[in-house]
Amino acid sequence: MKKEFKEGNITITVDYDKCKGAGECVTACPVQIFELIDGKAVAKNIKECIECCACTNACPYTAIEHTSC
Repeated sequence: MKKEFKEGNITITVDYDKCKGAGECVTACPVQIFELIDGKAVAKNIKECIECCACTNACPYTAIEHTSC
């Protein structure tokens, strides 16, 4: 199951079938958009996103897609 988080022209999609809750996205994001809820990555405060792609690069399971990356 894929979950989309969208604000403005930014869409972050987390594939919950691939996400294992490693938390690498939480640690990598310099503006702290991600948190783990029930062992899955959730993107919050997307308006703060600086489109650096750290989240997609950090995920060892390639569970995150970002429109800017």
